[in-house]
Amino acid sequence: MKILAIDSSAKSVSAALVEDGKVICETFANIGLTHSETLMPMISFTLKSAKASPDDIDIYALTTGPGSFTGIRIGAAAVKGMAQAKDKKCVGVSSLEAIAFPYRDSENIVCAVMDARCSQVYCAAFRNGERLFEDKAILIEELCSDLKEYNEKTVFVGDGAKLVYDSLKDRLDCVRAKPENEFPHASSVALIAEKRADTAVPYSQIVPVYLRLPQAQRELNNKKEREDKK
Repeated sequence: MKILAIDSSAKSVSAALVEDGKVICETFANIGLTHSETLMPMISFTLKSAKASPDDIDIYALTTGPGSFTGIRIGAAAVKGMAQAKDKKCVGVSSLEAIAFPYRDSENIVCAVMDARCSQVYCAAFRNGERLFEDKAILIEELCSDLKEYNEKTVFVGDGAKLVYDSLKDRLDCVRAKPENEFPHASSVALIAEKRADTAVPYSQIVPVYLRLPQAQRELNNKKEREDKK
């Protein structure tokens, strides 16, 4: 089974082709260009390097969020277009689960965190690859309270790892994972999707997961609330 996966939920972007548990080819970039500029050429390069074509793909996989609103939409549009053209099914994967995937064998708590701004993070926690709580957007202080309940060593991983570690290192038994693992990788997305191949759905059922409203919508709602109070 060949799975083509992409991630465009963070500042980085990546594409990977996996076949029967083996990473055939992966392309990763974190060079500051927009995902609309880099994603499709990256997918094309990945397929060409693996000597594969869209006809060879059995399932498409992608990170559906949380993360960058624009990036998630770009990724979803790209995958839906490719899947629709070849009538293939898709598997959506949590960005946070993809970030934590390299630590799936860790006996410590692995907390994947993405900076959501305004003292908030998108987060999820795992142990030995099993979820401890679902993806959510919360204040860093709330995350501290949640993790204290486990009373175990925590490894922070993700682009919010430094932020959270610096905030909580004096109150929690915690460490920061290696910086090179702070972004999700498409190969992790593909390997997760491969295990869930039987849950693949038609492209039309792939829905982005934002966890909170876009900033523009939040500002509009706040403006309406202020106007209503006048």
